[in-house]
Amino acid sequence: MIDKLGTAGVAGAVLLLAGLALVAWTAPIVAVGLAMVLAGTGLVVKGLTTSLMRQFGFA
Repeated sequence: MIDKLGTAGVAGAVLLLAGLALVAWTAPIVAVGLAMVLAGTGLVVKGLTTSLMRQFGFA
């Protein structure tokens, strides 16, 4: 999976986790909310890309 992300994707994931850890250190409840928002956004993006790939016949 890491090879599909590329350098920018790995750096983005590291920054995302570091930012979430920083928020969790300060305000754990807010960090849980942010994690839920990020997970939901990821699921929406996955659904959209899967649908788009299916329309073009790639999946």
